[in-house]
Amino acid sequence: MFTGSIVAIVTPMQAGVAPDTALDFKALEQLIEFHIEQGTTAIVAVGTTGESATLTEDEHCEVIKKTVKITKGRIPVIAGTGANSTIEAISLTKCAKEVGADACLLVTPYYNKPTQAGLFQHYKVIAETVNIPQILYNVPGRTACDMLPETIIQLASIDNIIGVKEATADLSRVKEIRESTHDDFLLLSGDDETTKDFILAGGDGVISVTANIAPKKMHEMCIFASRGKVDEANKINETLEGLHKKLFIESNPIPVKWALSKLGLIQPGIRLPMTWLAQ
Repeated sequence: MFTGSIVAIVTPMQAGVAPDTALDFKALEQLIEFHIEQGTTAIVAVGTTGESATLTEDEHCEVIKKTVKITKGRIPVIAGTGANSTIEAISLTKCAKEVGADACLLVTPYYNKPTQAGLFQHYKVIAETVNIPQILYNVPGRTACDMLPETIIQLASIDNIIGVKEATADLSRVKEIRESTHDDFLLLSGDDETTKDFILAGGDGVISVTANIAPKKMHEMCIFASRGKVDEANKINETLEGLHKKLFIESNPIPVKWALSKLGLIQPGIRLPMTWLAQ
């Protein structure tokens, strides 16, 4: 259900750069239809690429609700519900469950820099409080908090913690986590550049920024890699390497929103403190 190429979808906004740039639900519907047509296997709504940090809690819940309504069960919806406050993460996760999301993705608490024991307790409490499948998300380059493999392995024993999005680009972690967790525990890449090798090393897929722009190619590359068809996966990945890099020339999601606007899929809108791409 949550394997292959999963898009970390942007949150479309009306044109402009402001603290309260209005959301654009018509464009969201167009994006979702685009991804279903192109073979994307699941959608992450209001993840960090979806500017979760600058949406109000009400807006956050509304985007999840709209995404569930638009998809109509045709594609799984994973709601981004992480926060650096455990009580806020619980509230967002409850909302996701109430509006019908299939699972939640919870980024590690940013700025707080909790200990490994603190991370374990944070995720344990959320999982015990809200009965919905939950995916851990480790991206120390953005959070200044690295959830170590031993903590992930410990959390994998909790029934509704079903996987992890690992964005360290450290492929040695794939083997370590895979060998020490149950067979159904999902290993999802959070780094587009190393996704091919991540899957070949035993991963199940990717939650991707690049899939916003090239969903069909990301889908096909993941399929080939999961089947061990190295040459075919390499061939597609070579065509994506430049895109992987260019989508991070400024902080995500600045470049990907710029690219989507140039493709005519969204308006040029983003919320401060993010700004439009410098050209």
